[in-house]
Amino acid sequence: MILIRKRAYARAALVGNPSDGYNGKTISVIVRNFWAEVVLYEWDSVDIVLAEDDRARFDSIYDLARDVTLHGYYGGIRLIKATIKRFVDFCARRGMALSDRKFSVRYQTNIPRQVGLAGSSAIIVATLRGLMEFYNVEIPLTVQPSLVLAVEQEELGIAGGLQDRVIQVYEGVVYMDFDPVREQLIDGYRGYAYEPLDPRRLPPLYVAYDDSLSEPTEIFHNDIRGRYHRGDAAVVDAMKRCAELAARGRDALLDWDAARLARLIDENFDVRRRIYHLPAWQIRMIETARACGASANFAGSGGAIVGTYRDEAMFEELRAKLGEIGSRTFKPQVCP
Repeated sequence: MILIRKRAYARAALVGNPSDGYNGKTISVIVRNFWAEVVLYEWDSVDIVLAEDDRARFDSIYDLARDVTLHGYYGGIRLIKATIKRFVDFCARRGMALSDRKFSVRYQTNIPRQVGLAGSSAIIVATLRGLMEFYNVEIPLTVQPSLVLAVEQEELGIAGGLQDRVIQVYEGVVYMDFDPVREQLIDGYRGYAYEPLDPRRLPPLYVAYDDSLSEPTEIFHNDIRGRYHRGDAAVVDAMKRCAELAARGRDALLDWDAARLARLIDENFDVRRRIYHLPAWQIRMIETARACGASANFAGSGGAIVGTYRDEAMFEELRAKLGEIGSRTFKPQVCP
């Protein structure tokens, strides 16, 4: 029996976020500490196996209400179904006849939910990798992030940009330029300029998160896109500035300039703070990290932060101080 096991990892947006959804630029790193895994094997029907995140049994109505508050209404089943559907559509439009082999697919993930570490897209990327191998279909690397985004945006109505999907497909450290002049159309999907960078140029990084106060990405992104398209100067200028910070961050990495990168990371959060209404607990995480001397920015949609630190003593202080406010701190594993 053929058994295929594929993983995709969490990610942290280092600098530039959230301009990726607004023709901007970003730098992201993969976080191999957390992953989504899909196992796919031949079966006599197409069978999607429920996982723990798809729970439909609760100890009480209060347990159900708390689960919805923390995790939203949906688990991973809809992500897998939408990925399979989009994969079939992709192959059909290109005249690729898929075999009549059937499969059972199951998933598991340890990526903290709703804290902005890209857990949903990780499930989709892992599923896509499994389908490609099972049916022996090659999809260009530059196309895969756009296909994954289409699964979320067009099939499921999930807000987001290409950044998460690019770093989860390419892994490592990637500088991304989403300027329309860099756009290329491949197999009907828009791709942009994706530049892998040497992870050895990264200064020491930490990631911290609090999954007890998380919120869905859809809530975090509420109305920013509408304000952008209405020409709100504050939002438009903020996205341009975030893109500039990413470009300067790339230069800082190439120059091995950790101090400059730290300043850019800090400014990135400050720019975001001016246009978003942020919960006090998210701001407290940033301010706590900065009080230790570290740089700090959102790692994604809120609930997790990322930044640089100077030495082990500072990291231990970060872990202790952030722990006092309920946050878990770790060193992201970027390389295999």
